[in-house]
Amino acid sequence: MDNTSVFEHGEYHGHPQVMFFSDAASGLRAIIAIHRLRSGRSGGGIRFYPYTSGAAALTDVLRLSRAMTYKMVLCGVPVGGGKSVILGDPKTEKSPELLRAFGRIVDGLGGRYICAPDVGTNAHDMAVIREQTEFVTGLPGSGGNTAIPTARGVFEGIRAAVGFKYGRNDLEGMRVAVQGVGGVGSSLCAHLCDAGAQLVVSDVDEAALKHVVGESGAQAVDPAEILFADVDILAPCALGAVLNDQTIPKLRASIVCGGANNQLAETRHAVMLKDCGILFAPDYVVNGGGVLGGAAQVGLITKAQMEASLRGIGETAMRIFRIAEERGVSTEEAASSLAEEKLLEEGGATSPHPTA
Repeated sequence: MDNTSVFEHGEYHGHPQVMFFSDAASGLRAIIAIHRLRSGRSGGGIRFYPYTSGAAALTDVLRLSRAMTYKMVLCGVPVGGGKSVILGDPKTEKSPELLRAFGRIVDGLGGRYICAPDVGTNAHDMAVIREQTEFVTGLPGSGGNTAIPTARGVFEGIRAAVGFKYGRNDLEGMRVAVQGVGGVGSSLCAHLCDAGAQLVVSDVDEAALKHVVGESGAQAVDPAEILFADVDILAPCALGAVLNDQTIPKLRASIVCGGANNQLAETRHAVMLKDCGILFAPDYVVNGGGVLGGAAQVGLITKAQMEASLRGIGETAMRIFRIAEERGVSTEEAASSLAEEKLLEEGGATSPHPTA
């Protein structure tokens, strides 16, 4: 791939650094994108995924890093957004040597990028990376499981969406479809079950699915059917791009609020959801609990600040819903505009706003 093509890429929005790395000895192929530095730092997870091409990996890392900036700003974490992707199948290609090679790369950036777990990586991987660099969070042990605060934030977002859409302050009897019951999805199901919601769930991992069904009494459906379940709320908690030209017309939920990153295949799909009368909670607004947990772990914020910010996720979501309604725009546009306004207040230049 010609790296100069990054500047013409549709998802490039003034990123100060987009870096391509390889290590022949370990087989590492990775891209790190920094969308914004705040206080000289950026942060975001490591996604280890078998991309179909280098171009697909580049698109993902550019989108994810920009969303991380907005997530950090809206959650009140004083760092910018970054992201990394490792090209390959984590089930067959992940090794301690590869992770250590990645750790050396992160260390060489001197704190400009702080890494954390994402799809295809976990707390134990972070421990291996930690052998090479201090600039890593999401480690095993107390505070290391960022899925727990992530799910808490999504739950607060769902409560806000229900309050805005239906004028209710409870979830009793509401039907919620949760796509993906891994760390975030399973924890979210526990919150929803405690709140009296009726759950419909799916996952390609049969063991994870069986566990959640046993714990919550949820109805399990085929992964191909979960998006179109007859429910009030859809919570995507797996991979992104599930909201697209093919799926949106078939959605039966009136609210979409979940933990997955980049749920919109393209920004314009937020407008499509709005036109269909579906309230969309932008993922980088409601799934920010993970960065709050990571920031607390490395001492960027206190535990008390983390708790206050987790409670504030619902308030921020409600503010975005109201802005969207007042301006007649999508919730995605309202959220990104609010984030950019906050960045301007800090005195930094904003990113070019993509057309919806």
